[in-house]
Amino acid sequence: MSAILEVENVSVRRGEKTILGPLNWRVLEGQRWVVLGPNGAGKTTLLQICSSLTHPTKGTVKILGEELGRVDVFELRTRIGLTSSVLVEQLPPEELVIDVVLTAAYAMLGRWQEKYDLWDESRAIALLTALGVRELGERRFGSLSEGEKKRVQIARSLMADPELLLLDEPASSLDLGGREDLLKRIEIFARDPLAPATVIVTHHIEEIPVGTTHALLLREGIPIAQGEVQAVITSENLTIAYGLPISVQHEGGRFFARAR
Repeated sequence: MSAILEVENVSVRRGEKTILGPLNWRVLEGQRWVVLGPNGAGKTTLLQICSSLTHPTKGTVKILGEELGRVDVFELRTRIGLTSSVLVEQLPPEELVIDVVLTAAYAMLGRWQEKYDLWDESRAIALLTALGVRELGERRFGSLSEGEKKRVQIARSLMADPELLLLDEPASSLDLGGREDLLKRIEIFARDPLAPATVIVTHHIEEIPVGTTHALLLREGIPIAQGEVQAVITSENLTIAYGLPISVQHEGGRFFARAR
């Protein structure tokens, strides 16, 4: 399998503080990763690097075979699907939901003078349908709830048929029913052999969807463990990462945790 992401000896510093790294990490074609850890672990910083929005202070990053610093990131970003709180703040609140999804075909944040054909419109509608929000197509994006915005963002991230999909806390802000429904949809999507390599960032192991193959566990920017998901998401590793005794249970492809 070819490498989708290659992170070699990467560190990120902010002032005198190292907030990520040193880190070595590889994501291969067909893999489904979750990045997990407490607040301040460096998860969002890592996702920003993987999406080319941030460059590391030190080390080498290759995304889809292209090395950061030696590639036009604006062209590279058209090959990456991304959801994040930073991105949602940049989307025009007055934009129609259908246009929020459509404009991802050109890696744009708002509709301008570009033209879309029937195939584009059909794909946008199909993606909204797959995420359970087709009826929101003619609503203004700014009028949606946080949970609805999450689903629209995921539909948008898939619009350009990306080779790499990065989801930053896709199930946050959802109630129990909404979370379970979304995780089931992500599970169904992951079963598709043509689905892109995926990296999901979350705080909670209950939000790890079925079908996740690998996990990276961080604490204060340092990897505690990485590899196959069942070998990483253990009571011992989470106890180290979160600094208190934690008991992990695994059932039906899902993970659950509680303090001991």
